[in-house]
Amino acid sequence: MRQIVLAGGCFWGMEAYFQQLPGVVSTEVGYANGTTDNPTYEAVCRHTTGHAEVLKLTYDAGVITLETLLKHFWKIIDPTLVNRQGGDVGTQYRTGIYYADAEDLPVIRQSLTAEQNRYSKPIVTEVVPLGKYFPAETYHQHYLDKNPGGYCHINISDLSLTE
Repeated sequence: MRQIVLAGGCFWGMEAYFQQLPGVVSTEVGYANGTTDNPTYEAVCRHTTGHAEVLKLTYDAGVITLETLLKHFWKIIDPTLVNRQGGDVGTQYRTGIYYADAEDLPVIRQSLTAEQNRYSKPIVTEVVPLGKYFPAETYHQHYLDKNPGGYCHINISDLSLTE
């Protein structure tokens, strides 16, 4: 099993989207790459922690590749927006790819370069090693499964990819 942590705005929609993909073994929403330990949702929203809302994906690389996961990631975010996705605004909604294994970096860089070719504006998605990571509170885990009418800026039903 492999892991990657993605920041793409509100973590509820990210989780609902990615958990549908074959090969994704588990998902967990959380907070990453900030300065504080054990942040709460309220502290993250007050912009006092430096953490991003993220999705930790555990996947079976024999079923789905990191390259395919990143194609889905690019599809559901606007990588040219700073600290904003959909109606969500703030540093916790920045986009990022946080890797724990340096072996993933060439695939990530290649994916980012290919994606940049689709935009005239620069991509601002940060690509850095995973630093601090903390799971979000229980009520945030699988939130849209428990609250089907909840807010989501992502079309979670469109899993198609176009080349």
